[in-house]
Amino acid sequence: DRPQSRLDRNLENGMGIAVGRLREDNLFDYKFTCLSHNTIRGAAGGGILMAELLKAEGWL
Repeated sequence: DRPQSRLDRNLENGMGIAVGRLREDNLFDYKFTCLSHNTIRGAAGGGILMAELLKAEGWL
C-alpha cells in the first residue's frame, strides 16, 4: 500500500518520485498513485538546478 506520504516523501533526498498501486482500468488503461516532495522537487529544486546551469555556462 505505497506510496505513503510519511514513509516516502524524502525518497532520493526529496528529488525522487514514488509510484505505486498500479492497476488496470477499463476507462484509462491504468490507474496509479504518484507522490513527490513539492517543495524540494518544485521551486527549491528548480532554483538549485538553475544556479548549477548558470554556473556551468559561466554566468556566475
